Amino acid sequence: MAYAYDDQNIFAKILRGEIPNDTVLETEHSLAFRDISPSAPHHVLVIPKGAYVTYDHFAAEASEAEIVDYTRAVGQVCAQLGVDPGAGGGGYRMISNAGDHGVQEVPHLHVHILAGRNIGRMIEKQG
Repeated sequence: MAYAYDDQNIFAKILRGEIPNDTVLETEHSLAFRDISPSAPHHVLVIPKGAYVTYDHFAAEASEAEIVDYTRAVGQVCAQLGVDPGAGGGGYRMISNAGDHGVQEVPHLHVHILAGRNIGRMIEKQG
């Protein structure tokens, strides 16, 4: 099944400059900005500039340059925030929701980087 990208989603509007954001990092293919309703002391969203709905869509259709840029942008944001454990930071959680079961709210690939406190367990075990 092919993905249909909605160019009226909030992240597309941010990329076009129609909605302001608090930019943390911008590269050729990626944009990172602070979440307007943070769930942790550090809550940054990282999005590709291309029209990708989910990570599997991005992995299947993005160019190698886009994939490398996006992956490195995530690492650069963690380093900039000082949360990367390899450099002595306390760590972070990276979340990407996809589709209805993943409770994806914006149909544009994005990862949440959450840090600055213990985030707790990701989900409770069932049964």
